[in-house]
Amino acid sequence: MLEPARVSRIGHGPQQAQQIGAGRRGTSTVLGQVAVAAKSNEIPAVRTLLASFDLAGVVVTVDAMHTQHDTAQLVTDAGGDYVFTVKGNQPTLHAACKKLPWTQVRAHTAVTTGHGRRARRTIKVLTAPAWIPFTGAAQIAQIRRTVTRRGRKSVEVVYVITSANHLTAPPATLAAWVQGHWGIENRLHWVRDVTFDEDRSQARTGNAPHVMATLRNTAISFLRLAGWTNIAAALRHHARHPASTATHHLIC
Repeated sequence: MLEPARVSRIGHGPQQAQQIGAGRRGTSTVLGQVAVAAKSNEIPAVRTLLASFDLAGVVVTVDAMHTQHDTAQLVTDAGGDYVFTVKGNQPTLHAACKKLPWTQVRAHTAVTTGHGRRARRTIKVLTAPAWIPFTGAAQIAQIRRTVTRRGRKSVEVVYVITSANHLTAPPATLAAWVQGHWGIENRLHWVRDVTFDEDRSQARTGNAPHVMATLRNTAISFLRLAGWTNIAAALRHHARHPASTATHHLIC
């Protein structure tokens, strides 16, 4: 699974630099990145990044901002499938998804516990009707997440549109793809934001932001491939033991 909708904003104001990176589900490694052109935005940059990969047989997940016809066309033309989140920035598509007959659809539910919370995820999936005009759409899903923490309950409902049909992506598979997308956010993007404090980087001009982003991505990828699940702990360990064998051998 490829998840390319990562945008890093380095610095503030007119010198702010933006990078788009693609992460791989499972290993949470970074496969590629591009800089967002000045006076542009990340939507065309995501398509530029996707075009650099062989997408045959690949599932591409993106955030709601990138739920665009042109992006869907690029993925399906290249032989891949997309899984796009549908939110209010696509009001017509969101309204169409919301009014589908969800009460008549069988629900598939999974419950997980941990870190002091209980999460109940329910997914309902329908074949995309012809009157929903989105490029390559084969299925639409409604996902309801109910999280209970310390007796307090929160509920979130999101809609997902995918080019994968019911044979390629039955409900359990589609739910796993979506959860994998959220996992990349936690295992990769959060690390860059918090552990590396990327948004406060002072490298803001020329190629420096792109180079530093590449180095951070490389460090995270090496540590993940070496088996580390806690990047902050890994950095502390290697600061004390720079010749640690596992990661040293992987790099060499």
